[in-house]
Order: sequence, then C-alpha cells, then structure tokens
Amino acid sequence: MSVSVARSPASALVRNFRRPLISLVSVAGFLLIWFIAAEIAQSRLLPGPAAVLRFIVDETMHGDMLAELGITLWRVAASFVLAMAIGSVIGLAMGQSVALNRVLDPWLIVFLNLPALVIIILAYVWFGLNEAAAIGAVALNKIPNVVVTLREGARALDPGLNEMARAYRLSPMSKLRNVTLPQLQPYFAAASRSGISLIWKIVLVVELLGRPNGVGFELHLNFQLFNVTAILGYTVAFVAVMLAIEYLLVQPIERHSSRWRNKPV
Repeated sequence: MSVSVARSPASALVRNFRRPLISLVSVAGFLLIWFIAAEIAQSRLLPGPAAVLRFIVDETMHGDMLAELGITLWRVAASFVLAMAIGSVIGLAMGQSVALNRVLDPWLIVFLNLPALVIIILAYVWFGLNEAAAIGAVALNKIPNVVVTLREGARALDPGLNEMARAYRLSPMSKLRNVTLPQLQPYFAAASRSGISLIWKIVLVVELLGRPNGVGFELHLNFQLFNVTAILGYTVAFVAVMLAIEYLLVQPIERHSSRWRNKPV
C-alpha cells in the first residue's frame, strides 16, 4: 500500500530557490577568499575583486570589452555548431556500421591524442592567419570527442524500438525525430556540455596565437604589459558570460529535451 504525501506550495518554493541560493553562497565564499588573499598580499600582482570589477565596468562603458567578448563568443558558437554537426554524423555512422568503424577508428585515435596546439599551428601555417583557419582548428579539436560520445550512443540504441518503428512503417524522418533522437538526448547533452567547456578554452589559444582581436588577444596583450587587473577582468567577464549561457541556455534546453522521461506512462 502506497501513501502519497501532498507537498505544500511553500515547500516547493523553498526547493526551487535552494539551488540558486547555494550557488550564490558558493560564489560569495570565493569572493571573500579572494578579497582576504588580496588584502594580505597587498600587491599589484593580486588585485582585489573591487579593482577588477571597476576595470570591467570601465572597459564595458568606455572600452572594447563588449566587442572583444562578442567576437570570441562568435568563434565559440561557430566552432561548436560545426563540431557538433560533423561529429554527430560521423559518430552515428560509426556506431551503426561495424565496417566504417574499423576504417575510421585509427584516424579517431590519432586525432583524439593529437595536441590542440599542433592542430592550431598547422592550420595557421597551411591556411593563413584568417578566421576560417581559426574556427576550423577549434572545431577539428572537438570533433573526435563528439564522435566518440555519439558512437556510444548509436551502439546503445534499443533494437526493440527500431523494430517497432519498422512495424508501424514510420518514415525515416519520423523515426529519427520520435525514436532515434530521444534515445540519443543524453549523449548529445554530454557532448554539448563538454564541447562548450573545451571549445572556449581552445578559442582563447587560437586568438592568442594568430588573431588581432578577441579575449585571447587581450589576455596576451595585457600579459605583455604585465597588467594583472586587466587579465583578471577579461577572465572574470568571460567566465560570467559562460556561466550565464550554462544556466540560462544549456540547462533549460536539457530539461526541455528530456521532459518526456518524466512523463507518466
């Protein structure tokens, strides 16, 4: 005999606010530790949160921070879309074809272990210091990881559901939308989450080595000037943008795409 317990709106409200409250407390703790360390050091090599915040506000209002952030985010988005599109197609094909997997698996292992710096340098040497080489190098570094994740997803597809789709004579597009993609949702989510975190780091290296703009270029420029406040300012601003993308875009999309799992049967 099961007993259902009614949950009050107040408890639900507390539960909804608990996670963001814990996150805010964690961020506040980090800022407090940073402030104490800066006060103890009393050095221009470790500016406090207030100094970094003043730099961010000043650069946002009167400098190029918004423009540089926008350029870097454009490169992140372009590389992410390119890597996910190509990697997903290759990964699904390798997961469903034993012969194709045997042919491409050695290449996959090579690219998985090839350092990102080597790919970036070769792309600039072969194709020049241009936008296409920069975005292509970043995407090429991420594609093998997407391939591995989606290949495992394709191998884990339920054959019973495929039989059902054939029995109901679903069209290829209907089968893809209603049978294949829902099963692959956790693998797409894993590839996307790791992809964003990896791509924005590689984009900064690409900008540092061969682009005249972007956050990576600014970090390199201020490193040469030994301006730690500017380095921390651009870093904090970009991390804040990536956190906003994570909490306001990535996680809501994941919850929306996986809502069918929580539906009662």
